[in-house]
Amino acid sequence: MNYMIKVQQQFVMSKYQGLYELIIPKDHFLRQLNDLVDFSFIYDELLNNYSVDMGRGAKDPIMLFKYLILKTTYELSDEDVVERTLYDMSFKYFLNLAPEEADLIHPSTLTKFRKLRLKDTNMLDLLIKKTVEIAIAKGVLASRTLIVDSTHTKARYNQKSAQEVLLERAKSLRKEIYAVNSEIKEKFPQKVTGDKIKDIIRYCQDLINVVEPTPELVIYEKIKERLNYLNEAIEDDLEQLALSKDEDARVGHKTADSSFFGYKTHIAMSEERIITGATITTGEKSDGKELQELIEKSQNAGMTVDEIIGDTAYSEKGNLEYAKENQIKLISKLNPIISCGSRTKEEEFQFNKDAGMFICPAGHIAIRKARQGKKNHNKNQVTTYYFDVNKCKCCSRGEGCYKEGCKSKTYSVSIKSDIHKDQMAFQETEYFKERARQRYMIEAKNSELKHQHGYDMALSSGLINMQMQGALTIFTVNIKRIIKLLTEQ
Repeated sequence: MNYMIKVQQQFVMSKYQGLYELIIPKDHFLRQLNDLVDFSFIYDELLNNYSVDMGRGAKDPIMLFKYLILKTTYELSDEDVVERTLYDMSFKYFLNLAPEEADLIHPSTLTKFRKLRLKDTNMLDLLIKKTVEIAIAKGVLASRTLIVDSTHTKARYNQKSAQEVLLERAKSLRKEIYAVNSEIKEKFPQKVTGDKIKDIIRYCQDLINVVEPTPELVIYEKIKERLNYLNEAIEDDLEQLALSKDEDARVGHKTADSSFFGYKTHIAMSEERIITGATITTGEKSDGKELQELIEKSQNAGMTVDEIIGDTAYSEKGNLEYAKENQIKLISKLNPIISCGSRTKEEEFQFNKDAGMFICPAGHIAIRKARQGKKNHNKNQVTTYYFDVNKCKCCSRGEGCYKEGCKSKTYSVSIKSDIHKDQMAFQETEYFKERARQRYMIEAKNSELKHQHGYDMALSSGLINMQMQGALTIFTVNIKRIIKLLTEQ
């Protein structure tokens, strides 16, 4: 262990130290968090990212990491979290600062910490594993069931160019200022007319230079907040801004009729509502493809998995086979296309067992059949039935069934594998139906992430930054849940 770094975390003694005991309640979240988590694991993870004998002494990594936790918990910008630390004693207590400490870090230090110290770390798995270990050690995680689902996060720039984002933030700042003092408009830089990123950044910086030294403006919370967000967009995301858009974000689909531009967080959660595994992907990725990794991540974190509860997306053949091989119950309904076919009742073709052929709704029987696809492959084989196209051409029910000009008319049926037949039987049992009702819990967890911790919108651009946001948010949510479970014991 790097002694020079570790020693920095020693508590700063002060004659005012006793204030913390007087003004910070025992049940304050930050006090409970400090008591619950030994943050020394941060040293082990980041040790290789620091040099003992080069450059100036580094800022304590635990303190910087705790700053990020505060940002996530209270939804603050870099500038605002540092400023709040000046007067919020709970923040100072959590950061192991003396009550009278006024020489704080510069907000840009947090930017450098994220980019230089955390960029090569797998914080998502690390932080989830840490919370799971705590939950197991405290006896609040005993379930062997995982509930799985995904939630979407919109990209920060949401398909807007960097230029548009900066100008919108500048406009928002000016609007708040005009509500207070419209005369200051004369001091503002001339609005940029072109779309060159360098010119727009320069314009935004000039605007900041007018506002920041004007105390009668920055005393207003809304003005200050918008000023900080404009500053952070320039300082923290300058590299990404030059790209004109978030290159990692993708279009994903919430329903058949709605879509979003951004990312997906695939989550595995215990019945105690503790997140035990997560993967963060671009928005277009399929939920079902992440199941096996979620199971393995949960197991690596220390959880025993006997059962999975999820929606239809997780019942693909590969997952059914994986669950069977690992003796895991998969509470996930088959896609209706597999169990019932894709046609409506009125469109159904009837099977004639004597002829071994299907008959169309008009009464015409197939003339031949052929099997397609490979056996024992990830996808089911299909039997295709061929009809006499000449009959279809003059059929009174041809509209919507036969397209003029087609050289053939076919009807295909998926051949159900044994594993699909077993799952169809399983999902009709009372046990399956009862356990499937527990899936609602993860939908509530997704809502908590979005509505209480701002997870509906990415804070920065790029998949790496989204993964960092996910790691810190899930860590915070898990700790809150563990504390709640402990108070209920």
